[in-house]
Amino acid sequence: MVMLDGTVVNVALPRIGADFDVPLSALQWTINAYMLPLAGLILLGGGLGDRYGRRRVFLVGAVWFAAASMLCGLAPGDAALIGARALQGVGGALLTPGSLALVQGSFHPDDRAKAVGLWSGLGGVATSVGPFLGGWLVDGPGWRWIFFLNVPLALGVLALALRWVPESRDWQASGRFDVSGAALAALALAGITYALIDAPGGAGPMVVAAGCAGVLLGVAFVVRERRAAHPMLPLAVFRSKVFASVNVVTLCLYAAIGGVFFLLPTQLQNGLGYDALGAGLASLPVTILMMALSGPAGGLAQRIGPRPLLTAGPLVAAAGLALLHRVHPGGSYWLDVLPAVVVLGLGMSAFVAPLTATVLASVEDRHAGIASGVNNAAARVAQLLAVASLPLAVGLSGAAYRSPASVDRAFGAAVLVCAGLMVLGALVSWYAVPSDVLSRTGAEPEAREAVPRCSVHCAPTTPPLEPGPDRDRDAGGDIPGSPA
Repeated sequence: MVMLDGTVVNVALPRIGADFDVPLSALQWTINAYMLPLAGLILLGGGLGDRYGRRRVFLVGAVWFAAASMLCGLAPGDAALIGARALQGVGGALLTPGSLALVQGSFHPDDRAKAVGLWSGLGGVATSVGPFLGGWLVDGPGWRWIFFLNVPLALGVLALALRWVPESRDWQASGRFDVSGAALAALALAGITYALIDAPGGAGPMVVAAGCAGVLLGVAFVVRERRAAHPMLPLAVFRSKVFASVNVVTLCLYAAIGGVFFLLPTQLQNGLGYDALGAGLASLPVTILMMALSGPAGGLAQRIGPRPLLTAGPLVAAAGLALLHRVHPGGSYWLDVLPAVVVLGLGMSAFVAPLTATVLASVEDRHAGIASGVNNAAARVAQLLAVASLPLAVGLSGAAYRSPASVDRAFGAAVLVCAGLMVLGALVSWYAVPSDVLSRTGAEPEAREAVPRCSVHCAPTTPPLEPGPDRDRDAGGDIPGSPA
């Protein structure tokens, strides 16, 4: 639900803009109002799961997300929609870190790379299937149904999780939650995002003040996390060179993904004249490739190491983005769009699963929660900043997104910027990610010594996992590799 909503809305943006008669900035806020709390609160959500039970917090997040989705579908105008999207982001911050921590805590170390690969692949599929599903709903019952869809999905999540998912938590969790740190992070991102989105209208006092406030609050956040007894973001984890490097790679790759999937539906609909379903179907090859190849890519990374895939994958994706530069009004889908999205999908399939597995392998198992939280936050921040800054960088603002010529010119420049980010991510991977990181036992020595054992955000599963309701351990229901 969380990853689907990260992209399913994109294909509906031209229709939402037309229905509400709003400028591009309102559409950017429709995306970023969701990303802001998701990025700013995701570590706090991980801490809540570690303390009170990951399955419990996961289910609370599912209910919250469904309720906020209903408000989005019922929104009478853009302001109400943006507010409801912010509430959706809070629910997403409760859902996302717990899901990966549950996977990491339920599998034997020998099986984790493949399990994480499937988790990453399904997340990538959800991200990629969004444009197709969104297009079908927009052209059918209407764009509001992209939000109403989350209600039955949440009911299915509740039914499955209560029956089959074991509870887990950090049994060493103690101390207060870093609410101040979470607030500073969210406000810093909000100030910077506001400045980037409103900058095309001129660098007025509000834009300058918001940008400066965002930077200052970001500095205050770092100072707070350095001094807090139980920080939301233990900065010591970044003493692991692999962990820090892989998060830099995440910023590069997900900024490129966020940017291209924000502008591609607009180019296809307003630039090339596709309907919403056609725009969604255009990127369907990415979905198919992610479904087919992400799991095997995780297993291959376990055998040969992640560095080859984290280098070759982004370079292939960069080639796909460069091919999208050939997509212009009047062009052919089969000769212009399809080859580009196939190459892009191959590249994404190669790096998504190894990236996540490398993040988790770069720290001790008991820090899986904080590692997944930091990496998810990095991905969301990257997408947030890409949606805020890329239109500014390529000169698209106001009502220009309705002009085919303006959209085409901006899209051509945007895909080259995104391709450059992919190449940068590949270079960092080649020089900073060891090939044997997935075969190591534990994190780098400096990371093991640096992170306090009793941090509230650590993610060990020291005692046996708690069984879920009706879980029959005597009937072969044990978790493979669990202490039980």
